Amino acid sequence: MSIMSYNGGGVVAMKGKECVAIASDLRFGIQLQTIGLDFDKIFQAGPKLYVGFPGLATDTQTVHQRLKFRTNLYELRENRKVSPKVYASMVGNLLYEHR
Repeated sequence: MSIMSYNGGGVVAMKGKECVAIASDLRFGIQLQTIGLDFDKIFQAGPKLYVGFPGLATDTQTVHQRLKFRTNLYELRENRKVSPKVYASMVGNLLYEHR
């Protein structure tokens, strides 16, 4: 079985007038076979900052670990929590650094 057949699922988010919501499934499987029902796809990046990564399980874990490292480095250098605008910039830089 190829590693490319390990899929993640879906993440959906919405914004209301004074609220936000983010949701995902917890399924981890190979094609139609379910391996586990406790695979996290939504991670807390700050006190009021969450991010969701759907897709290949190994990619989800790698991107989360790299962003966590960059967030910790930012907080050590700047001595403050990361803002959503700065975090969005971090995600964009990470995704496009090899282009």
